[in-house]
Amino acid sequence: MNHSIHSADRATHLKIVVVALVAGIMVAGFGIAARTNADYSQTAQATHVIKAGKPVVVTSAGTSEIR
Repeated sequence: MNHSIHSADRATHLKIVVVALVAGIMVAGFGIAARTNADYSQTAQATHVIKAGKPVVVTSAGTSEIR
């Protein structure tokens, strides 16, 4: 038994492609099912607004310079 993909026959390559295709379809289906069952009913009233503070300039020495 040779464990190289280069020396595998046509049927082996076909099996690998089919298994990869089925696995990809299963992962995509799971992702779509998980997304559609999620609850995205967050309203604008439930969000919080964060205001920016004073600007700070950071120098290359790691110290802050406030203008």
